[in-house]
Amino acid sequence: MKKMLYLVRHGQTMFNRQKRIQGWCDSPLTDMGKRQAEAVKDYFEKHAISFDHAYCSTSERCSDTLERITNMPYTRLKGLKEMFYGELEAESERLASKDAVECETYYLRFGGESSNAVRDRMITTLSRIMEEKDHDSVLAVSHGGASFNFLRGIGTDMSQFANGLTNGCIFVLEYEEGVFTLTDYIPNPVVD
Repeated sequence: MKKMLYLVRHGQTMFNRQKRIQGWCDSPLTDMGKRQAEAVKDYFEKHAISFDHAYCSTSERCSDTLERITNMPYTRLKGLKEMFYGELEAESERLASKDAVECETYYLRFGGESSNAVRDRMITTLSRIMEEKDHDSVLAVSHGGASFNFLRGIGTDMSQFANGLTNGCIFVLEYEEGVFTLTDYIPNPVVD
């Protein structure tokens, strides 16, 4: 039986606006980030999409985003956290690697995680969620890097994300027999 996962990137934060590396460190949603979360809520309402369960990263920017999308109870999970960038946390994005292959090991030298570790953590966490009983339509709020590595790990054509992932974007995925398939990507939810 097909199950649906709606994976959302949190709304814009102060560090996103300041172009700072934001992994396990946190910063608050901006007014734009709050509006992005509200647009996600409106999108789901307009399309009559409801959820059996909701999950988010333990980062406050994700729980704040989720609470603007729905008022249903939710669970915070460390497995949905962003990549850990070690000593580069909160530093300028100009210090970040832009090369996907280099990211596999680049942040290890700064005490951070490899992109493959994030990929594996996200796949394991989201698979466990979707294997739960009565989890036919699930909302999960996570991060740009974590979502990118998850999508890469499940074999998604990543060329559509060449310009990056927008804050508040929605990934619609089917889950069946242990396999995730991206069926839709809504980069900027807008309600008419």
